[in-house]
Amino acid sequence: MSVTSALVFFAVIWALVFYMVMPLGQTSQSEAGEVEPGTPASAPVNARVGRKALITTAIAAAVFAVILGVIEFEVITMADLEALGPPNTR
Repeated sequence: MSVTSALVFFAVIWALVFYMVMPLGQTSQSEAGEVEPGTPASAPVNARVGRKALITTAIAAAVFAVILGVIEFEVITMADLEALGPPNTR
């Protein structure tokens, strides 16, 4: 895998993990009883985006390392994946 491919792959994994981590630990303004005028009641009180970005980076690095190991050490090959699919009808 080239460096560019690895960076793009890591970015995709990071974004997916970030979307999963963002809602964790959220307290909405309506739950806290502090609704700011002009904002929806469902808006978070304190999103802590920086902390969640660090957590996301750690999780994404671990997931990326596992997937990179599988790809680089050919634990699963394209032939293995083709064997799982439907039979070739050509």
